[in-house]
Order: sequence, then structure tokens, then C-alpha cells
Amino acid sequence: MKFKILSSVAALTMCCAAGSALAAASAQEAARLGADLTPTGAEKAGNAAGTIPAWDGGITSPAKAGFPNFKTGGHHPDPFAADKPLYKIDPSNMGKYSAQLTEGHKALLGKYKDTYFMNVYPSRRSAAFPQRIYDATKKTATTANTKPSGNGVTGAVIGIPFPIPKTGVEVIWNHIMRYRADIAGRDYGAAPVLRSGDYTNVKFHEEIIFAYSLPDATEEGLDNVILYFTQETLAPPRSAGEILLVHETLDQEKENRRAWLYNPGQRRVRRAPNVAFDNPGTGSDGLRTADQLDLYNGSPERYDWKLVGKKEMIVPYNAYQLHSGDLKYKDMIRPLHINQDHARYELHRVWVVDATLKQGQRHIYKRRTFYVDEDSWQILAVDCYDGRDQLWRVQEGHSINHYDVPTFWSTLETTYDLQSGRYLALGLDNEEPMTVDFNLKRTTADFTPAAIARRGTR
Repeated sequence: MKFKILSSVAALTMCCAAGSALAAASAQEAARLGADLTPTGAEKAGNAAGTIPAWDGGITSPAKAGFPNFKTGGHHPDPFAADKPLYKIDPSNMGKYSAQLTEGHKALLGKYKDTYFMNVYPSRRSAAFPQRIYDATKKTATTANTKPSGNGVTGAVIGIPFPIPKTGVEVIWNHIMRYRADIAGRDYGAAPVLRSGDYTNVKFHEEIIFAYSLPDATEEGLDNVILYFTQETLAPPRSAGEILLVHETLDQEKENRRAWLYNPGQRRVRRAPNVAFDNPGTGSDGLRTADQLDLYNGSPERYDWKLVGKKEMIVPYNAYQLHSGDLKYKDMIRPLHINQDHARYELHRVWVVDATLKQGQRHIYKRRTFYVDEDSWQILAVDCYDGRDQLWRVQEGHSINHYDVPTFWSTLETTYDLQSGRYLALGLDNEEPMTVDFNLKRTTADFTPAAIARRGTR
């Protein structure tokens, strides 16, 4: 299938500088939200071929998912368990689907010819959010702007700031500021997997207040903080007890993210200025950078962001099998890549954004291509290139609708290193008694250096 830009908005962006500040959406543009566009800016209609359905509101509750008795914190039963794959992509037929495959997926199919494949299922536009997020998005759309450098957002609170994006950096800010929850706690594992398939499971407990999205949030009241985050390492024993604290900022021109680290050996908290950009991610054995958690996080200042347009792509989606409590980690972890029998791919419209390292800036990735879901603003895949312009690492965001909120969020992130044959599986929760607790009770007082010091010495 020949690709084309699917939105007239995207055509405008081709001539816009990636970091330029543009005017907020007009009242006329915002009026499209909830009309021909979904409340968060996606095209409500299906595609002409009928292979992508119209958005019908997504899955808004456990009852609508078919599981009225589901309780938050559990493994979400699959509302699409009866679906069968429409087709299977492998090295023998990948050429037929080449136009709908990311460069990363083509590389994985080409490199691991004997084991890697992609089962493509019917497209299910399951993404949904609370009504108050839709209402706030329509309001915020007419007031939100990026800073002239692109390194911050003004005039936005609660909703998606740029539901009708005009630049690549606006799409990335939509991902950073998308709704995931009010407050959440989650337990999961990270498996840095050797070529042999061996790994040591690193276990984390995370807690997050998404301050930007709280019902009573105001731009003035945020104190420039859009989320509060703690990550406590539970295993292996040599790392247990380390606690990372992050305050993520909205206007990064004004102030970069604030970060602290509690060291259990020293029993002290210190500032951690390097928890950003291409510094190694915690527990990753060097397989991801700090800014690859959540597929991308933090300041966009080191890249120029080009909005390529919107395309129909085969991407990971509705990954309930990978989240299932019926599986064990041994069922999922294989040499070279996860067990693709449990991975689900679908055809969806995504915004494609190319990030190119700015002159004079440094990062181990010279270029990155992001594929961002039009319905949720969740990044679903990333191609990461090294300094020689060679494809180096491939990221996937296997995501589900957490219909107890509802919110659409990744459940398993994979990062494949094509050069070493190793990979990272981040977000393993199949054997965890608690997955994501959206009923967690926390305040900002729990996210201070003194608070993590008290937690560490208990």
C-alpha cells in the first residue's frame, strides 16, 4: 500500500521548523474535537480500505470490557481473547507489507529470520480516557503553546496540549503530558537478556503522581512540576533499597528536572543531576538510556523534531497476552527477542516524528524515529540510530487499555540491540500479585528527599 499523509494538518507541518513556537489551535480547529476528530485529536472515521475501524469511544469501563467484577491492581483480562490473527508476517512475506512496517521491525525480521515474526490481528481502537480529560483537552487546545525553543509548554493544564499538532515537538509533548492516571503505583520486573536467553530479573516498585492531570490542577499551582516519581529497586540484593526520586518539570527552559537518589549503603540522599538523556537507565545493563523509559521522557532540547506526517502502520497494540497472569516469565523470555507467540500487532494510524541530534549536542542516538498512536499519544515504536547512521536499537511499547481508569498505557517495553543480540524487557508483571494500583493514596509530601530518606531507613 502506498503511504500518504492522512491529515491536511500534517502537510502544513512539513515546512515548519521543529522547535518553532506556533499559535494555539483556533476555536474553529478546537470545534473539530468530538466532531470529526475524537476528543483527543484522532480521526474518528475509519480508513477507506475498512482495515482500520471508526473510533466508537473505546473501552470506558470494566463492564464495557466484559469484566464488570475486575478490580484495579489485577491482571486485566483480554477483551479480545476470541480474536484470531488475520495474517502472519515473517521474512518470506515481509516485502508485501513493507510500506506498513517500521524500519525497526524490518530489521528484526531480517536479522532473526528463523524465529522472529509478527501476528497481525483485527484493529481494535480501544483507547479511552475520562470525560474530564476530553473536556480539558478542548479547552487547553486553544491556549497551549511551546516555548520558542520547544523546550517547555505554556498555557496548558490537564488535557492533551496539542490535539491538532503542527510540529514534531508538539507530538512529543503530547506523549509526555498524556493522561495515564491521577496517582498510580506499580510493581514490575526488568529483564536484561543475554544472547543465550539468560538474565537476572531486576524488580522495581514505582509510585507516580501525575500532577498535571489532577482534577484541581492549575498552571500556577503546579510549581512547574508535571509529575512526581519514585522508583525503588527491590531486587537483586546488591541493588535493593536504592530509591530514585524525580520531579519532572513543565517549562524546562526555566528549570531542568529535579532528581535525587537514596543510597542504602550510605543511608543518605544526594542530588542526581545525570538522570536524563543518554545516561544509562536503572537496571538495564546498558541496554536503554534514561530518556528511553516510557519510550521517551524528559527534555526535547537536544534534538530537532520533524513531523513527517500520519501513516498507517503495523504496531504493537492491545497487548493483553503479554500482561496475562496465566503466563510465567519463562514463557515470555527467549534468546534474541520475546516469545512472539504472545505479541499482538494491529494496523493503526500513527504520527511519525523524526528526531535529529542538534549541532553541538551529544547523545548516543544521532537520530530517532517515533511512531505515536493517534488515539492515545502513546509512543508505540522507536527506531534508534547510532553515530554512523546505522539502525542500532529498536523499541516497542506493547500497550493496553487499563479499563478500570480508563487509560491507555504501555504494559511491556522492549528494547532490542541489533548489534549485540541482547535486549531489555521492561514492565514484566505476569508473576506480580499487584500490577498497577490506581487507588494508591499519596500526596506530594511523599515525594521529597526527606520522605525517601525515611523510607530507606525503615
